[in-house]
Amino acid sequence: MAAASPSDSALSLPRNVVIKTEPESEDDLLISPADVPVKRDPVVPLLSPVSGLQPLAWSQDHRLAVCTSSSMSLLELVCDVHSNKQDLTLHRTSIPVPTEALKLRVGPAAELAQAREKFSTHPDPTIRQVFLADKDMNPSIGLHKGIQYASWSPLGCDSSGRCLLACLTLDHRLTIHNSLKRLEWNMLVDLTKKYSERLKERGYSKKDGKPPEANLQDFDELQRRFGMQTPLRMEWSSVYTTKQVQPDNTCKDMEMVLLAVLMENGDLVLWKFVLPFLRASDVAFYDIVESGVTRPSDLAWWEYESADRRMSGLIVGSEVGPVKIMPVSLSGVKGYFTLRHPVILWKECDEIAVENLKCVPMIHPIQKSSCSLIVASRGCYVFWCLLMISPAGLNVHNSHVAGLHSLPVVSLAISQHGVAVYTCSVDGWIKKLTPTFTENTLIFNQEDMLRPEHLTGRRIHGIAVSRNGAYIALASTQGMIGGHHPVNRTYQVHFVTLKTSETAAALLLKSPAQNLYKTADLLDLVRWQILKNKCIPASLLEELDQKIQEVDSPYLWRLKLFLVRILHQSLQTPPTDHRWKPTHTENKVFVRDEDEEDGKDGEDGEKEEDEPGGVKKENREEQMEEVQAWINAVETHIMRENMKKVLGVVYLNTWIAQNTSIPSCGLVEYLARDSNDRASEVLIGHIKKKMNKQSFSERCSLCQAVLPFSDHRQAICENGHMWLRCVLSYQACQTLTFKRCLLLDSIARLPEPEDPEWIRKILQAPCTLCDSPMI
Repeated sequence: MAAASPSDSALSLPRNVVIKTEPESEDDLLISPADVPVKRDPVVPLLSPVSGLQPLAWSQDHRLAVCTSSSMSLLELVCDVHSNKQDLTLHRTSIPVPTEALKLRVGPAAELAQAREKFSTHPDPTIRQVFLADKDMNPSIGLHKGIQYASWSPLGCDSSGRCLLACLTLDHRLTIHNSLKRLEWNMLVDLTKKYSERLKERGYSKKDGKPPEANLQDFDELQRRFGMQTPLRMEWSSVYTTKQVQPDNTCKDMEMVLLAVLMENGDLVLWKFVLPFLRASDVAFYDIVESGVTRPSDLAWWEYESADRRMSGLIVGSEVGPVKIMPVSLSGVKGYFTLRHPVILWKECDEIAVENLKCVPMIHPIQKSSCSLIVASRGCYVFWCLLMISPAGLNVHNSHVAGLHSLPVVSLAISQHGVAVYTCSVDGWIKKLTPTFTENTLIFNQEDMLRPEHLTGRRIHGIAVSRNGAYIALASTQGMIGGHHPVNRTYQVHFVTLKTSETAAALLLKSPAQNLYKTADLLDLVRWQILKNKCIPASLLEELDQKIQEVDSPYLWRLKLFLVRILHQSLQTPPTDHRWKPTHTENKVFVRDEDEEDGKDGEDGEKEEDEPGGVKKENREEQMEEVQAWINAVETHIMRENMKKVLGVVYLNTWIAQNTSIPSCGLVEYLARDSNDRASEVLIGHIKKKMNKQSFSERCSLCQAVLPFSDHRQAICENGHMWLRCVLSYQACQTLTFKRCLLLDSIARLPEPEDPEWIRKILQAPCTLCDSPMI
């Protein structure tokens, strides 16, 4: 049994709550100090086969995109504080593949029809065969249906502060989607259509603007026009800040993100998205870079940042082998430099295709400088390149890791926290490569990942790692069964742990993000351990209380609230009866004998006495009451701290006798109830001086009665009308529409047109209790 520090008596651990550190059963031994992969349920079945070369993509806001032949299947990992089930909580949605086939415009329709007729019967077999085999130029052979590739933007790009999804279909339609509502996806813009219209306006000219000399009757020109608007890959940059001059000559910081699209002819088309991205008018053509790469295969951003040096470039891989970085000019972005020339990372044309291209920023532990690690799969090998910028210039170190797989690498993923590279081949073997720095180069430690038993013998189509490296997702199907291929294949997505709960807890305590939502995958591992053991690990709680005494940050209090809420869920007994089943109690009474009833009651009595964990029912109810009191105490502390923050903003942004629409007087009275809070006393004194005995009461919109501030959750007027309060501004939400946090903890008011900018900024914050975005 363990408790928090004596100085934290009001919020310390209740005496009767057992906190164990030793596992009770063999199942608990799965959580061990070693990071042994453990299968997590549920296994998600897919309705259609996976499609594309890289079918899995995991976003920074914990959503997994799975490319299939009928739709983009999306699985959102939610760290649910309202459920006591040990399975992963996954919200499943999808974006269907458009039913209408895309028809690329390369010139007048009559001229294109004439060209198709000419080349389908061309006397030169080298031209005729190339034309007939090309699905874009010759649609009569039929286009493939499905999703080719998915790419997630950085966090904070849509109006809810979440990620945008770029989706590329197998018929080359590139669209941008977002989910403003909880389970609904909207298409914001069709970039393929937008770029096609631009090319038509420019007469299908190159970057130099010179009109083409040949027409569609020339086979090379026909190929060029299709190739210049056929997307192969797209990748998002990080968020950049630019200065924009306002009409009153003031400068305002504007955020933007770039989307780079790799075309079939090697062109890199850059689109600029003004954030938050809401509508098609917020996207504009930014630039085009002619890479000169023949038969391009993959794309990745290279972004270098060290002190006052910032650079960006686009890494392009080819099907014939070479890899190079193309410079990207970022005009108007403070502190950015541009590479003068393309940088060749690998120049051999060895006909080994470059796939699964990734780039991750790192800190060189020996030289204490920023560097970039670039990895890609080339057949059975893993190509790697280390880029370092020194006063002498750009240093390039590259090589290959050989002997990993006997079959080609089908997928590659990088865990950026504690950098590790995971590779897998089609036979299901997954390897982990951990880079180790020497003075001038890198050495990769290789190890086999232990495969859970249910994955043995399955074919793996793709892997992806969650944001903080807690889970790895695998898309798989059956392998050989009895030496034969199965007639019908079923496709599934599996989730396997990469870290233990102890490792996740240690990372949460020192998280640089200081945000529960951004670390939801690590939180889920801790949640799983508490639900299994029905306790909070004593070491975690003690260290957390110690850190709260040292730092006292809102993040640590929210983490404490999360742990206690999950503990409360673990103490609840699951319902034994199904509510949807009809009960026939009278029939049962007539059928059963008295002896049977007595025996049954005796068995039930024994079950009630010995519940999981060896705790009696009465004890459990006592514990639940005490844990609930603990939850209320921590919640109140978090709310009071947030009220001080809101009042501080009100004090800085209001004039004397100005109605701010925020219930300042109610917040002052609420905070004044605690006489031991010195910080509140000082703040209240300043607020009262500024308000000068003025008060602006909130009124009920139905009866105009005063709404008293007695509770931070709701407001009830004297006539019994009840309104929920905004968790961010503490205003009563008296409208039909409002925002609600992802975990359904609280609601937030939508900004009104008359609200000043500082109130709008308050209403953009995440949930005060769980850091989840307001949707």
